[in-house]
Parts: sequence; C-alpha cells; structure tokens
Amino acid sequence: MSLYYYVAGKDEILDGIVDLVFSEIALPTPGGDWQLEMRRRAISARRVLRQHSWAIGLMESRANPGPATLHHHDATIGTLRGAGFSVAMTAHAYALLDSYVYGFALQEASLPFNPDTAAHIADPAGQQIAAGHYPHLAEMATQYILQPGYDFGDEFDIGLSVILDALERSIPRRLDEGAQNGANAAGPCQR
Repeated sequence: MSLYYYVAGKDEILDGIVDLVFSEIALPTPGGDWQLEMRRRAISARRVLRQHSWAIGLMESRANPGPATLHHHDATIGTLRGAGFSVAMTAHAYALLDSYVYGFALQEASLPFNPDTAAHIADPAGQQIAAGHYPHLAEMATQYILQPGYDFGDEFDIGLSVILDALERSIPRRLDEGAQNGANAAGPCQR
C-alpha cells in the first residue's frame, strides 16, 4: 500500500510502465535516412516487445503518455515528415509500421513453436496434411517451414522491407520526380 503514497493509482503505475518500455525502443533520428531510421526503430521495438511481450496490448491503450512515449512519437513523426511525407501520409505510415511491428510481435509471442520445436509441434498437423486435403499447406510446410534453419522471426525483415519500399513510393517528391522523367506517377493517396 505504501506504493500508492507515490502514485495516484493503478493507471499511473501502468502509464509509468509503458513509458519505461517506450524508453527502451531506439529513437529514430529526424533528418537521417528515413528508411534506415524506421528499420532501426522497428527492429528495436520488436526486440523490446519480445522482452516484454505482456506490453504489446498495453502500449497503445494508455490515455496519459509519459515523456519517453511522447518523445518517441515526436521523433518518429519528425523522421517521417522530414522524409517528405504529408501530415496525413505520416499518420498512415506510422499506423502501418506500428501495426506491422506490434502484430508481428504478438504473433511471434503466441506461436506454439520455435525453430527447435517446429517439427515436434508440426507432427499432429502433419498427419492431417498428409491426407492430401491441404496440398498448398503441405507444400509450404515441407519445402519451407520444416527445412533446417527456418526461423519464423526471419519473416520480419522481409515484411518490413516490403512496407518501407511501398511507403517510399508514396513520398510526393519521389512521385513528382518520376513524372518529370516520364514515369507513371500513379500511386497511393496523397492527402
């Protein structure tokens, strides 16, 4: 009970814990190469969320962000704005990146296997797959997932690269440069 001498209640404790988690995530540097900065931030956030998997749902649920959380958001927005994203596209990019990072971290934390136990866990499912009713699943499992060295975590970088490459194409100056060179300037919404 003496803890409540220092804090107003449970919500303040949770807000502080979330702020501590945000303080562990590498901040992007506005003015740097935005893709490298967002990649570094995403990799750091995934690492932190692997260490604190309990925080995944809590981080975006708090209504009173602390200074580390606000600094993190501001640096991320500043990096995206500095890259040339409009305000609206910055919001879209931020939501897309965080949805991917948090979703991947949640899936990774929830998977019932890791590289060492994949074959053991896959045996019961493999019996169902072997019946021939799921040929595409069987192909994926036997030719990719159950191969030596497969690690679900490796999928993170591939997805992140796809997202960053797609976002790069939505920066207005990049589209304008392409149009000046006779390229097709059609692209994502530029609100």
